[in-house]
Amino acid sequence: MATFVDDPDNLAPPRAEKLEFTDGSFVLRSPQALGPYVRCIGDWLERWAKETPEALAFAERDTQGEWRRFTWAQTRAAVGAVAQGLLGLHLPPAKPVVVLSDNAIDHLVLMLACMHIGRPVCTVSSAYCRLSQDYMKIREIVQMLDPALVYASDAKVYGPAIRAMQTSGALQGVVVLGQGAGEVPGAFSYEMLASMVEGPGVMKAFAELHSDDTAKFLLTSGSTGHPKVAVNTHRMLCANQQMISQTWRFLKREKPVLLDWLPWSHTFGGNHNLNMVLCHGGTLYIDDGRPVPGAIEKTVRNLKECSPNIHFNVPRGLDMLMGFFESDPDFARKVLSPLRAVFYAGAALPQASWHRLQGIAAKVREEPLWLTTSWGSTETAPAVTSAHWMLEGAGCIGLPLPGTELKFIPNGEKLELRVRGVNIFPGYRGQPKLSAEAFDEEGYYKIGDAGFLVDPAHPEKGVMFNGRVAEDFKLTTGTWVSVGTLRVKLVSALAPLVTDAVITGHDRDEIGALVFLSPAGQAMERAALHDKVQQALLELKRGGGSSQCPGRVLLMTEPPNADAGEITDKGYINQRAVLSRRAVDVATLYAETVDHHVVTMPH
Repeated sequence: MATFVDDPDNLAPPRAEKLEFTDGSFVLRSPQALGPYVRCIGDWLERWAKETPEALAFAERDTQGEWRRFTWAQTRAAVGAVAQGLLGLHLPPAKPVVVLSDNAIDHLVLMLACMHIGRPVCTVSSAYCRLSQDYMKIREIVQMLDPALVYASDAKVYGPAIRAMQTSGALQGVVVLGQGAGEVPGAFSYEMLASMVEGPGVMKAFAELHSDDTAKFLLTSGSTGHPKVAVNTHRMLCANQQMISQTWRFLKREKPVLLDWLPWSHTFGGNHNLNMVLCHGGTLYIDDGRPVPGAIEKTVRNLKECSPNIHFNVPRGLDMLMGFFESDPDFARKVLSPLRAVFYAGAALPQASWHRLQGIAAKVREEPLWLTTSWGSTETAPAVTSAHWMLEGAGCIGLPLPGTELKFIPNGEKLELRVRGVNIFPGYRGQPKLSAEAFDEEGYYKIGDAGFLVDPAHPEKGVMFNGRVAEDFKLTTGTWVSVGTLRVKLVSALAPLVTDAVITGHDRDEIGALVFLSPAGQAMERAALHDKVQQALLELKRGGGSSQCPGRVLLMTEPPNADAGEITDKGYINQRAVLSRRAVDVATLYAETVDHHVVTMPH
């Protein structure tokens, strides 16, 4: 009997066309042509407000812990009111609305209202306001964006940062606050916008929108450099959801129901997941939890009350949930049984985590769990590839979606990936030189990642992710180190003793690593722990040689610090930030006198 994943009515069968060139490069693309897509984001909202007005669209926890719910009709009405309020402010043209707050319904309504009338919107990570002492970073970002209006949910949380920006001159636009508007000079209340009566100007502005108009700005993560402002057009976002819909065919029959924490300041949560709900008229429960101790419990509570049919997360979030699944089989059954898919992205999933989750699922599900992923970036709206079949393990990022072309170009010891399609951004705002440098002479976006075919003779088996080109480095011996690949192998080899690792060895003759111990690793007696780590290093060396294995690791008891930027909003480790902040630890790792926290490869 065919499973859900095997049925071509549910998922497009894996197919690929390969075009080879004499220079060793080749292009991979889907044989399936891209179908028609809507003109703009607001077309989805207009459709579902008419076709399913009473269906639940969005929900969030209120201050009493109860679910605040919005139907599609209520969402459309709220968007119209706020859009009218924005028009009434006569804001300077072309300047964006900037949102500083976390995911929430008011935040969502403001975003949709902006996009309905052609006003670009940009959500900025709330961490820049909440966790900063001097607000230097957010001042630089807001000055760069030059917004017409800035919104934040609460003056108690965001007021100090907003006042600092006003005082420094970085913020000169209108300020709107959900609560406490009186605490910030000149600020308006969000309720003022939300209480407006929609006039004909809203739909007039909506009718004038074009697909190539800017829908939003998104800041790049900055994990490989200074943040840039990526332009996201309506065409990019709408075409990308059509690509996904042609591949995940079941979405046309089964509306997506999500519980999602992923921040809208990033493309995973703000474009891939949110737009999937908008496109298909589904339901989004806004998760107030996070994959960190003390907040993951909120996600667990929410999962017990909702019944998502797709679960999106980052590897760190999946790892934290698995402990709850293992200790409570009924909870695991409640969550995993109805799922069509568990989808991870944002970082590579260690093989040990893959097998652990599949093992849990096998005990509580009648058919195998479809554990899948995709690949792309802020500049690609975001999905370029999709693994729309049952994978055997982690690492494969799938095949190009309809309408995209993936080019593989020899670059050192790797194949660099470049992308072309209607889902690719037009450039970075206000940075024509950087925009031009982002594309090659054939119009392919130089995404900076590497990959290779699982089976060169059978391209339909998919693409293996092979790390970022910019993260890799050479040892003084001249040997290349593939940071992304090695990190995943090391974390899997040391599971469950570590939670993550950062690879070292720049300008040195030996690979090393800072490994962050899990509670299980910290609880183990030191000698036994050292023996376990040494055994794992030896196994890695046997599997790939010294050039693919650390010769020494430093056991870190202090976890990565999110406040210091060592953990991103999406829950994955920032290699650059850790190496910079912990330069002393790196020096300890390579010191001639071996520290008692350092484990070296046995000779």
